[in-house]
Amino acid sequence: MHAAVVDPGDAKPVLEALDANGLTLVAILLTHHHADHIGGVPELLRHVSVPVFGPANDGIAVVTQPLSQGDIVSLPELALALEVLDVPGHTRGHIAFHAPRQHWLFCGDTLFAGGCGRLFEGTPTQLNDSLQKLAALPGQTEVYCAHEYTMANLRFALEVEPDNPALIDRIATEQKKRDIGQPTVPSTIAIERATNPFLRTHSPTIVSRLRHAGRLDSDAGVAAFAALRSWKNTFA
Repeated sequence: MHAAVVDPGDAKPVLEALDANGLTLVAILLTHHHADHIGGVPELLRHVSVPVFGPANDGIAVVTQPLSQGDIVSLPELALALEVLDVPGHTRGHIAFHAPRQHWLFCGDTLFAGGCGRLFEGTPTQLNDSLQKLAALPGQTEVYCAHEYTMANLRFALEVEPDNPALIDRIATEQKKRDIGQPTVPSTIAIERATNPFLRTHSPTIVSRLRHAGRLDSDAGVAAFAALRSWKNTFA
């Protein structure tokens, strides 16, 4: 049996999982250059020689198969074809991998369950456009983001949109998972559209909340998204 790994920040748990499940690694997939996403690659490559797929424009030296929007990653051992999406904002060259047949999305740090990544290198317009690109995927698409930040993200979402019934229900559901040690990932694109404020900046309720909080004085383009991301940066 075979496996691929996405964003291995640490080689040890990957090697342990491969051994425990009798799997052979056939590919490494990288979404962006941050150390917690690529740190385990050199150690993995000491154990097995496999292609390293990653963004063409994000400065990752270990990438052997550089990718950009529209490329297809074919992994025949897994009967898997992944579409590459350019999703800059968190970093300049960030990409995501979409498996349309399986309805999977591996989105790194662009879209989180209930939130989105910080703007480290890109602009608000870039990140907003990237998130809208992901939001346009089919609703049943499973969102495999890179971090378990869900409850913190949903606490912020509730501050922004306290009367959203779908959000209130989601918080209760996800908290039950965390209470028994289960992950909240994956979510789905449909769930994110209904509850993630960073995909809902067109909502009059969110715009009104930003205005009431003194964080928005313009309706121009991406202003609401920029204000929301700035608020999240300091939200405790």
